[in-house]
Amino acid sequence: MTAPRILVVDDEPGITLLCERLLTRAGFQVVAHTDPALALELLKKERYDLLLVDIRMPEISGFDVVQRARETQGEMAILAMTGFGTVETAIQALRRGVDGLILKPFEKDELIQAVRQALSDSQQKQDAARVQALRPLFSVTETLLSETRPDHLLELILDVVSTQLRCSNVGFYQVIEKDNRLNLLAGRGKLLPDGTVSEHGNPVARAAALDAPVWGGMNDPRLKRDLYQLELSSMMCVPTSLVNISSVLFVARDAGEPVFREADLEMFLILARQATIAMENARLYEELRAYVRRVEESQQALVQAEKLAAAGRLTASIAHEINNPLQGVRNCFHLATREDVPAEMRQKYLEMTQQELDRLMTTVQRMLDFYRPSAEFKPVQVLDLLEHVLNLLGPQLRERNIRVTTAWPARLPSIRAISNQIEQVFINLVLNAFDAMPEGGELWISIAQKRKMIEILFQDTGPGVPPEVRAHIFEPFVSTKGSGTGLGLSVSYDIVTAHGGKLDLLPDRKPGACFRLLLPIHPAREMNA
Repeated sequence: MTAPRILVVDDEPGITLLCERLLTRAGFQVVAHTDPALALELLKKERYDLLLVDIRMPEISGFDVVQRARETQGEMAILAMTGFGTVETAIQALRRGVDGLILKPFEKDELIQAVRQALSDSQQKQDAARVQALRPLFSVTETLLSETRPDHLLELILDVVSTQLRCSNVGFYQVIEKDNRLNLLAGRGKLLPDGTVSEHGNPVARAAALDAPVWGGMNDPRLKRDLYQLELSSMMCVPTSLVNISSVLFVARDAGEPVFREADLEMFLILARQATIAMENARLYEELRAYVRRVEESQQALVQAEKLAAAGRLTASIAHEINNPLQGVRNCFHLATREDVPAEMRQKYLEMTQQELDRLMTTVQRMLDFYRPSAEFKPVQVLDLLEHVLNLLGPQLRERNIRVTTAWPARLPSIRAISNQIEQVFINLVLNAFDAMPEGGELWISIAQKRKMIEILFQDTGPGVPPEVRAHIFEPFVSTKGSGTGLGLSVSYDIVTAHGGKLDLLPDRKPGACFRLLLPIHPAREMNA
């Protein structure tokens, strides 16, 4: 660690020599001067950690040295020496920002202790000042980065910059690289016009062209014309750039208001950088939101495509469900119109016609419910959905000589689901077993409650899933059937995941393939169970 550097200033050579010797022995780097003017020139060129200065000197007062030293090196610790220790002297020293006061003559230990204490107090004040200065910046950063909507963020940036720099004129310009032009995205108050990026343009255009801040007041000849035309006292233009954004932030104060100082420029540089990072952050969030929307739209299209594919495979069952009541309606209506049939029988045939029409309407309504898009989660009974699917696919399964064996309790807690989507999962799993047993077989379906989940197993007696396909069975377009779309299990997996459940293949359950479906129990039903 580098030893602290100390500058000693006293018009008495004996004092400067004594201080230099004592402090050097204590491990400090010491430079001593009897001429305060030379010492002040030295402060402009070299950095020191502490100034040890006599208050009363004939040419330049010690307090004047302290004041000019503060202007040159504001964070330097200052320890004053005096042979006239009065209350008034101490008060004046404190008002001038002195960190400590030592009385002449002093002992060796007194000097060393006073120097170390002044350095310690100065460091504590610097740390406190830094924390105080950083606290609003932390708040600003949190505020800017928490807003991810670009249009709202622009207004927030203007509010923050205007508040922190106490000015009513502020603008955010974006550099359009392909046209080499400036575009005013947002602003308020008196603003410079956008235009071509050029070193000979207005201050905003120059800042973008030079990639360096342009700032100043009426004493700057290049800014004087723009300030006069807009009736401003001073302005600052700061360029910033990230990977995808190049911009310039502009602030200005009205005529009569204080001009911007160098500290204001440092604060503006930080705010401009934070604003650009926040804009890039918002842009990335916007891209992410757009990507999520595209994924959701693709997922919905995928689900719809699989529904259409399932519709083609359900044609036989749908035709059977509709044809039976149509045949009944036709026969009953034919008998009811015959004159040789008694009136009582004709009435009975008409009632049977009504019953068959009601049955037909119920079947059609179920089909419409299945294919109508829905996104509303409701408490539903798994048994009702599964029984509806088995009734729908029953004729098709019986025609292929596939026997369905079921095992489930009389009652089960409800689940919170989109009913037609869960029905689609059931249809996909049953049809998957149907395709796996072209020569007939058996399909076992069992349901049980497993803690907070409903477990449903679908196991067939087909050839099973080949080992090389098992790891990818739920990926899109992966199929073990030559005519399959490869979307059924993928869509089913996504639907179940969106419901907070799980769909997997149990490889050790034989014969055939065994798919396990886990769906979470509806919380309200769980509490009542």
